[in-house]
Amino acid sequence: MAWTNPYFDAAREHHTPDGFRNLEPETREPGGLKRWRRERKEQQLPRPPDEGYAAFTRRWWQPADFTGAGDAAWWLGHATVLVRRKGLTVITDPVLGKRASPLSFAGPLRRTPAPVEVAALPQIDVVAISHNHYDHLDRESVHAIARRFPKAVFLVPLGLKRWFDRERIGNVRELDWWASTDIAGTVFTFVPARHWSARTLWDRNRSLWGGWVMAQDGYRFWFAGDTGYSEKLADIGRRAGPIDLAAIPIGAYAPRWFMHGQHVDPAQAVRLHKEIGVRRSIAIHWGVFELADDQLDEPPRLLTEALAAEGMTGDDFMLLNIGGRIAL
Repeated sequence: MAWTNPYFDAAREHHTPDGFRNLEPETREPGGLKRWRRERKEQQLPRPPDEGYAAFTRRWWQPADFTGAGDAAWWLGHATVLVRRKGLTVITDPVLGKRASPLSFAGPLRRTPAPVEVAALPQIDVVAISHNHYDHLDRESVHAIARRFPKAVFLVPLGLKRWFDRERIGNVRELDWWASTDIAGTVFTFVPARHWSARTLWDRNRSLWGGWVMAQDGYRFWFAGDTGYSEKLADIGRRAGPIDLAAIPIGAYAPRWFMHGQHVDPAQAVRLHKEIGVRRSIAIHWGVFELADDQLDEPPRLLTEALAAEGMTGDDFMLLNIGGRIAL
C-alpha cells in the first residue's frame, strides 16, 4: 500500500501527497549518484588535507571549554553549535559520535575528534534538529542528551516526531516551515532550507528539513542546517527580522554539478550571509566528515577568498576552531 503524507496541506506549496519538496526546481540528474560515486572512486576523492589529518587537527581543533557564565556560542564540529544566552542553552544537530552512519563499522568516519562528550556538556534546555540525515541526527547523541537532560525540549521538522516516538524520546515539538513555538520566553521559528530528507532507502522526503531562528529579547540566532543556495532564503531576513548571529554551512559542496542543489559552497554561503542580512556568521558543516569530494582544508581557504572578494573579513564570517567559542 502506498504511503501517504498525513500532514499534507494542499495550500502549502512545499507539501505533496507523498511527502515534502523544495520550492526550487529539482536539479539531480538521472543516474547522478552512480556517476558521482564512480568518478570519486576513479579520482580517489576526497584527498587528505594538504599537510595531513594530524596537522589539520592540530590547526583546527581544541577541547571545548564551558567555564564562565557569560553569553556565548561554541562550534562543536560539523553542524553542532551550542548557544547560551540569558540562561537558556540550545544545541543544534548534536552529532558527537565516531560515525555519521546507521552502522558502527561503516560510513563516514570522524576525521577530527569531538571536542566534548555529552557527559561534559553544560545544562541543555533545547535541542534543535534540522533534518534526519545521519550527520545531523545521531541516535546515540540524542539518546544521551535525553537521558542526561530529561527536561530538554527537542524541536524537530514536521514528520520527524514519529522517529522520536519510536525511540521513546519525549518533550518533542514538530513544526512546519514558518511555524513558531515559545520556550521560556524565547521564540523558535522553523524556517525553510533547500535540501531533502531520508534515513533509509524507503523514506525519502517523508519528513521536512529546514533551519531554526531563535529570537530572544530582540536578539536573533539563525541556524541554517543543510541547504543549497536559493534566492528565496532571503525571506528569512525579511520575515524573521535582522539576524545577529548565524551558523551557515560551507562544506560538502563538491562536485558542484551534483551537490549544488543541496549544499552551498563558501562563496554562496557569503552570498546568503549578505542577502539575509546577517551581522555575524559562524562557518559550520566542514572539517569533520568527508561527505563530498572537497578536502577538509579547502572550505576555510575558499571562504577566506570569498570574503576578500566581497570586501569582508573573518570578523564578519568567522572560522572558529572545532570546540572554539565566541562571546555574544
